[in-house]
Parts: sequence; structure tokens; C-alpha cells
Amino acid sequence: MNLPDQPQTFRRPTAAERPWSWRLEDAAGTEVTPTGEGSAELVEQRFASQADAESWVGETFGDLAAAGVDQVVLFEHDRRVYGPMSLHA
Repeated sequence: MNLPDQPQTFRRPTAAERPWSWRLEDAAGTEVTPTGEGSAELVEQRFASQADAESWVGETFGDLAAAGVDQVVLFEHDRRVYGPMSLHA
């Protein structure tokens, strides 16, 4: 029995649909995975546009820093756009 493809609302967007992402790093530039309560929402976020990605990091930088992230790097697919950008004053 063949089942239809999952509706878009139930599947994770592909990198082609959301090519923008942040690499989360510690102060030494090593990629990190946020830890602690609520950190699951901070992992592997993808965005349809650079503006969406920048808005998200602007809204969540305090949560990212509290979860052990010191800096972020913006990527479009595999192309580094800019960064590292510190999350600290």
C-alpha cells in the first residue's frame, strides 16, 4: 500500500526550501549544541530568507547565550555569509 507524501505541515522543511541557518559556536569557534530547558527549539533552525534568520537570532540571542552559545555564524546552504558574531556585549 502506497501512502501519499506527508503534508507540508507535518514534515521538516528541506534545505532547498529553507537555505538559511546559523552555526552555533562557543568562544573558541567550536560548534555547540545548546543545553538546558527550552534548548530543543534552538537547535537546527532553518529559514526561508536572510531576514528571517536575522530576526530569529535577534529574538533569541539571550536564550542562545543562556544555553551556552557564545557566537553565531550565518550560512546560506554551505556558503558562509558572515560571522562569527558574538552574543555578548
